[in-house]
Parts: sequence; C-alpha cells; structure tokens
Amino acid sequence: MITSLVFAFLYIPILVLIVFSLNDSKIGTVWTGLTFDWYARLFSNSQIIDAALNSLFVAVITTIISTVLGTLAALALHRYGFPGKRTVGFVFYIPIVIPDIVLAVALLVLYSFLDIKFSLATVIPGHVVFGISFVILVLLARLAGLDKAMEESAEDLGANKWHTFWKVTFPLIYPGILAGALLAFTISLDEFVVAFFTTGPGSNTLPVLVYSMVRRGVSPEINALSTILILSVTLVIAIVGWRMNKKNKQEKGF
Repeated sequence: MITSLVFAFLYIPILVLIVFSLNDSKIGTVWTGLTFDWYARLFSNSQIIDAALNSLFVAVITTIISTVLGTLAALALHRYGFPGKRTVGFVFYIPIVIPDIVLAVALLVLYSFLDIKFSLATVIPGHVVFGISFVILVLLARLAGLDKAMEESAEDLGANKWHTFWKVTFPLIYPGILAGALLAFTISLDEFVVAFFTTGPGSNTLPVLVYSMVRRGVSPEINALSTILILSVTLVIAIVGWRMNKKNKQEKGF
C-alpha cells in the first residue's frame, strides 16, 4: 500500500503532463478534447527546438568531460595514496551539497571579473562541476566492490598495466562509468539555476526557456516536448538496463 502511494506520488504528475500534452485547449489546466496538433506545432516552433538543441549540446559535452575526468579522479582516489587525499576527496563532494545558487553566483562573479562574454559555452563549466562529483561518487562505490585478485591474476599471467586495465578493470567498472555518465547527462539536461545565471542572450537552454514561458502560462507545446523527453529517456534507460542485464547473465553462464 505504501509502495503504491509512493509510486503514485512520483508518477501521477508525469502522467498528468503526458495527458495534457494531448489537450486541445491552449490553457494547460482545462481539458477540452484530444489532439496531436501540439506535437506537430512543436517541430515548427524554432524557439523551443533551438532551446532543446542547446540543452542537448550542453548535456552531451558535460557528460563527456565529466565522465572522463570523474573516472580518472575516482581511480586516483581509490588506488593511490598521496598527501591531502581525504581533503581532495572531500572537495569533490562539495558541489553535491552546496546550493546551486552559490555556484551560479560564484561563476557569475568569476566570468565578470575575467570579462568573459556569456554564451552557451559558459554554462558547461558549472554543469561539469556537478557532473564530476556524481561520476566520482558512483564510481568509487563500484571500485569499492572490485576484486583486486582479478587484476593481480592478469598481471601474474604477463599482462602489462594498460592491458590489465583495458581487459580486466574497465569491463568490471563499466556499469559504474555508464551509471555516472547517465546521471551527469540527466542532471545537466535538467539544470536551471546555473544556466539561468551564466547563459548568454539568445542561447537559452530548455529549462530557462520554460521558466520564461511560465510567466505567461505553460504552452501545450512544452508539455509535448516534455513528453517526448520523458519517453526518450525512459527508452534509453530501458535499453541500457536490458543490455547490462543480458551481459550479466552471459557472464554468469545463464
């Protein structure tokens, strides 16, 4: 019963959004009939399409940078000892716990001090800061359960450091890397505060555009776009989960 209530609390708003993306009325809260016109109009609205493409561009670049740097940092923190290691690890976690507005204002001050012109590129560093922290967090949890005996066995059989990492370590930590990358992508795609403070004129991301449109009422086109994003992300997660589950079963010989 409690589980059903929790699922209802989480997913009823999403179902309402999907239903009202098919609403014939321009007013988002009044149901007047079923239509797919908003999906057709969505692809002719250059403002929304440009904002969606901007968000995807920032999210993809953020995911690539965060995944590479976060993976290297997690491996260094897990494997090597060096002076100030605990402090460095703590610093990586700070972006997760501090309010978004603090980082946004800090970047705003820094860009102004350095006289950097605001654009879509100035959004990416702020998102990378969040993304690296979440990739490290997920990957360290994966590395903690890594059996070092497998790497030692590979080295005993003559494999060098690079082959041991590529053939043994990487396949074992790949699920953690993928989970961190998906988390970084989702957070960047959804992030509003940093983007609102650091984006340049004419280069809005989708969350910033939606915020500006809320003042005049959310357009059903936004509901249609949100529905497409929800279904796309759900499909990607389902495919990734299916492939990972299939791989685990093959490794276990099922």
